[in-house]
Amino acid sequence: MSMVKTNEIKGTDRLLEEIADYVMDYEITSEEAFKTASYILIDTIGCGILALQYPECTKLLGPIVPGTIVPNGARVPGTPYVLDPVTAAFNIGTIIRWLDYNDTWLAAEWGHPSDNLGGILAVADYISNVNISKGKAPLTIKDVLEMMIKAHEIQGVLAIENSLNRVGIDHVHFVKVASTAVITKALGGTKEEVINALSNAWIDGASLRTYRHAPNTGSRKSWAAGDATSRAVRLAMMAVKGEMGYRTALSTKTWGFEDVVLKGKPLKLAQPLGSYVMENVLFKLYPAEFHGQTAAECAVKLHKEVINRLDEIEKIQITTQESAIRIIDKEGPLNNPADRDHCIQYITAIGLLYGDITADHYEDETAADPRIDALRAKMYTVENEQYSKDYLDPEKRSIANAVKVFFKDGTYIEMECEYPIGHRFRRNEAYPLVDKKFMQNVATRFSPKQLAEIEEKCINKEKLMNLTVPEFVELFI
Repeated sequence: MSMVKTNEIKGTDRLLEEIADYVMDYEITSEEAFKTASYILIDTIGCGILALQYPECTKLLGPIVPGTIVPNGARVPGTPYVLDPVTAAFNIGTIIRWLDYNDTWLAAEWGHPSDNLGGILAVADYISNVNISKGKAPLTIKDVLEMMIKAHEIQGVLAIENSLNRVGIDHVHFVKVASTAVITKALGGTKEEVINALSNAWIDGASLRTYRHAPNTGSRKSWAAGDATSRAVRLAMMAVKGEMGYRTALSTKTWGFEDVVLKGKPLKLAQPLGSYVMENVLFKLYPAEFHGQTAAECAVKLHKEVINRLDEIEKIQITTQESAIRIIDKEGPLNNPADRDHCIQYITAIGLLYGDITADHYEDETAADPRIDALRAKMYTVENEQYSKDYLDPEKRSIANAVKVFFKDGTYIEMECEYPIGHRFRRNEAYPLVDKKFMQNVATRFSPKQLAEIEEKCINKEKLMNLTVPEFVELFI
């Protein structure tokens, strides 16, 4: 192992400078980005509200010490909790990711940029409440949308060519980095303080992907993003108090992130930071891991042709991309809901059998249906190399799947879907469905009177953008 002996620092890592400059100075002018962000906001909140039905999620919520009271604290939508911003970020981040049902970004590193909302909304509510207590103006939802656009961009552009999964590290590390940058600026941080906070985010331990893959797939994947974005809030708050940073945290030989984690491969931004990621982000209309979204759509469309011929099925071929085979191609027992929603065969079987896919389909009651494993036993996956190429093509970013059901009499039926309904190429189809999904999700928690107010102020995106953060949060309390 080569050792660094000099204590001389010759400058700041370029990537830290680029992210800090973007966060501090870049003006978001894209109307498409703001419009998309407004839908991402309500979709993400709706997914969080839906998750409150599940005790495995709610057991993790609330203050660390029961009964803690926080002056001017941040509220957690759908709950009575008023928490410090670090704990609130964990709570919000956990509920919005629990069901794996909101936006997705697919590249060399995949992930869910809306995970950053856990820290963004917690800090925005906290700042607003402090401002109000001092007679100052609160932040608006437009401020939140701008932070979301920038966090999406940082996480997403980092993900285009820098693969953490190839070295066994979870994508939520990019959530931590993106959240840290925008939150430090929101808290009034200077460029130097943003760099200091960012360097600490990169130095922080990065969680392994152990909990996302067989044989260890488990519920940590549902709170990992909450953990990451809450840590970002902590690092940002430390930085604005003057805590030092580490200017070559990435590039230092032996001890830097690039050598330790990436085995010497340099980090880089694939393109200049702007609003590209928000404009191209994928909405999720089925609660299933995104590499299987188009398989789900195919299966749902084939349901009517299959459901009365189950005994006649000889085999089922799922044609997919390399990433899906690496991540969600599973045989054998599936141990919990997190395991099931990361199995392309289970997702496809549910679509074929039920003609729909909901979060409840991953629970033990549905999983006990013997027809599911009977169909899974007849399934096999094959890679289509063109699907794999188009998945990485920046002009396409498709997530193609095809499902082909062979019957014992020699006939077959098949369905191919190249772009999921939440893709930018199908965005006009998606928007009304996102609104519908949002209202269905919040209806699981609130009274008709409260739902009417939520609908009035959130479905009209111009009204939504003009709300103050406290006004928005109070809709869901």
